[in-house]
Amino acid sequence: MAKITPFKGLRPSPQLAPQVATLPYDVVSVAEAREFKKNPYNFYHVTRSEIDLPEGIDVHTQQVYDRAKENFDQMVAEKILVQDADPCYYIYELVMNGRSQTGLVCGSSVDDYNNGIIKKHEFTRPEKEQDRINHIITTGAQTGIVFLAYNDCDSVQTIIDNWKKDHAPNYDFTAEDGVRHIFWMVNDYAKVAAITRNFASDVPCTYIADGHHRAASAAKVCKEMRENGYSVDGDEAFNYFITCIFPASQCKIMDYNRVVKDLGGLTPDQLLEKLKTDFEVSVVGKEAFKPSKPRDFGMYMGGTWYKLTSKEGTYTTDPIGILDISILSNNALDKILGIRDQRTDKRIDFVGGIRGMQALEHRVDSGECAVAFSIYPVSIQQLFDIADSGNVMPPKSTWFEPKLRDGLVVYMI
Repeated sequence: MAKITPFKGLRPSPQLAPQVATLPYDVVSVAEAREFKKNPYNFYHVTRSEIDLPEGIDVHTQQVYDRAKENFDQMVAEKILVQDADPCYYIYELVMNGRSQTGLVCGSSVDDYNNGIIKKHEFTRPEKEQDRINHIITTGAQTGIVFLAYNDCDSVQTIIDNWKKDHAPNYDFTAEDGVRHIFWMVNDYAKVAAITRNFASDVPCTYIADGHHRAASAAKVCKEMRENGYSVDGDEAFNYFITCIFPASQCKIMDYNRVVKDLGGLTPDQLLEKLKTDFEVSVVGKEAFKPSKPRDFGMYMGGTWYKLTSKEGTYTTDPIGILDISILSNNALDKILGIRDQRTDKRIDFVGGIRGMQALEHRVDSGECAVAFSIYPVSIQQLFDIADSGNVMPPKSTWFEPKLRDGLVVYMI
């Protein structure tokens, strides 16, 4: 069963929360983060501290992590961030385009992560893990929340719903992208104990939706601290990592689309002809084609949209083979365009569905890419099925919206 813990969060005051809160460090570029440099409260000074160093600096040098520590300590010293007196849970609601989702912010057990109670669906890259390891060790904090999901549990949801109904939020603001963020501190001892107990008895496992590298890095920091003798009873703060756990029914996965820089030596007509082996191909025209059901794909090339529908017998029904991204990868990206490993091949790039079909058109019309593919999104149940089977998804298969904000609560290790 899932083990979670309350913690003494380090948080901004209500009036500063909108200025502190930032998107996760790994969904913004350095240039985008630098636009917020003049705001001394902005949490990019901690998560993307290279904005306070000369342009062009290697973001993985110790100087960057040291600057993050310096900025973080300054925010604490100036009481921009203040630690809660008692261990708490936190309720975090996000509202985007009229749709709401509410999660529980807590510490999740590293042992659960290591033992498969927290289930994964992606491989991680060592260099990205090491970046977060260095950041955690240098700052002494976990600054990014891992997004987990779980099968809906009435005993937990009832406590959350009642707390929201009976208490005013600590934060309630709308960010510049239109997403509303509402945040409650659960500081009643009996309610905290009930949440811990109900998770332990009623939630058999949780699933990483977003944040595999943050989770893996926290686990490796824990291992290092245990090996260096910092662990006494196994319940120290570093034995957990900060998560926000959402019921599956409230989670929405958006499409995660592909653009390819060249046609692998083919002409457009040759590509279209080869695609007809495994797909029904039809011309759509100038209007963007966004798939509305599985096994349909959009393709944009030479100013024209095409609809591709995979033929029977071109895919398997196992948890991986049935994914639309697997069908596209096997029958087009690999088989025709020669892209064998999407993790390492520089010819392919990924465009989150939040950016819309126009982003795909722009990448092709600009000449940067030769072709773009729009893909029907993975479902949360498919994610669960793959994680339960012990398999991993193809890279960049899921794009979750809305994004949790960094800086609203920090977990000290």
